[in-house]
Amino acid sequence: MSGSKNKRIAIIGLGYVGLPLAVEFGKTRSVIGFDINEKRIAELENGHDFTLEISDEDLASCSGLSYSSKLEDIKDCNVYIVTVPTPIDDANAPDLTPLEKSSSMLSKVISKGDVVIYESTVYPGATEEVCIPILENGSGLTFNQDFYAGYSPERINPGDKVNTLTKIKKITSGSTPEVAIFVDELYKSIITAGTHKASSIKVAEAAKVIENTQRDLNIAIINEFAKIFNILGIDTQEVLDAAGTKWNFLPFKPGLVGGHCISVDPYYLTYKAKEVGYQPEVILSGRRINDGMGQYTATQLVKAVAKKKIHIDEAKVLVLGFTFKGDCPDVRNTKIIDMVKELESFNMNVDVYDHWADKSEVKHEYDIELINELKNGYYDAIVLAVDHSDYKEWGEKKIRSLGKENHVLYDVKYVLPFGQSDLRL
Repeated sequence: MSGSKNKRIAIIGLGYVGLPLAVEFGKTRSVIGFDINEKRIAELENGHDFTLEISDEDLASCSGLSYSSKLEDIKDCNVYIVTVPTPIDDANAPDLTPLEKSSSMLSKVISKGDVVIYESTVYPGATEEVCIPILENGSGLTFNQDFYAGYSPERINPGDKVNTLTKIKKITSGSTPEVAIFVDELYKSIITAGTHKASSIKVAEAAKVIENTQRDLNIAIINEFAKIFNILGIDTQEVLDAAGTKWNFLPFKPGLVGGHCISVDPYYLTYKAKEVGYQPEVILSGRRINDGMGQYTATQLVKAVAKKKIHIDEAKVLVLGFTFKGDCPDVRNTKIIDMVKELESFNMNVDVYDHWADKSEVKHEYDIELINELKNGYYDAIVLAVDHSDYKEWGEKKIRSLGKENHVLYDVKYVLPFGQSDLRL
């Protein structure tokens, strides 16, 4: 196989993962960013990224990158990098529909010598067991003879302006030793942090899925600590600060675990484990704890409201923040919806404010109408649900000014210093 320098690349999917990748490759070579969402293509052609991962200036300066939603525009490419989402369904089973549809689509345009690289998080074996047969059946080509595959899992951290794409070491792999070298060299051309070439596609798939599973479990144990300390009347953050003085204590905090990775990826691994006859216990236990935190935080707030002699029925509650993490517009799989619905089940009137989130997306995905303006002296309870920088800058005085004289301020994300809120997770 010839080197990677003269290959023409198509990036399939232009979301939080695909666009930064397309921009980096587009700085030095010809790249087509492909997405079936025509609105997304139009937005990028107009020089703006709604995810805020890429600045307007960086988009404008990327001369080698073009965009398209037409399949025929990518048929002359040699390398196809798939960055579509891999969600779960209502039963917490992997939903590989976007991956299957992308593979079916690519089977109509790949030709001899082409390489298809997947970046989407999957369970070990998914690339070769699910995607490759679709590519073979649709193209009539033979795997590892006419076309090849690679897997290089995404490690993008949405909203993180420090640990960006090029600064995160990249795991690479290929379907043959020669292809593995090709894929590794391809990513080395843009990743300044370097690469780690795995021995097989399955190893690379497994490495990715356990990264977020481990993080999920670490947060789960801290959430369990928080529950225990709340009963004991001890401030969790004070305990964590004290324990953190030991060099090997991991600095995790309690919270709502949402987003497109940490709250989803563990289910991919447990699905595959069950398929091969192993019943996972620790992983699913951690998931149950984290999945229940929305309900738990709502119950804690209701108890605090009752303790202040505030009438629960029709109490006015303000939830500050709806995105799954601070300083990021991403609302995918946000667990704040669980808190909101639980509070509403107590017949509370809940307003949600988040200037980072897209109002139409929140309405479409969660049937929640974000409010545009905040009212002073209006709320019986205020919940700091997301640690946006703005809220930190506001400080206790401004945040409390939104509440009535007698109100509850619940700091779920440790936005304020100890002692400035009535309740912390």
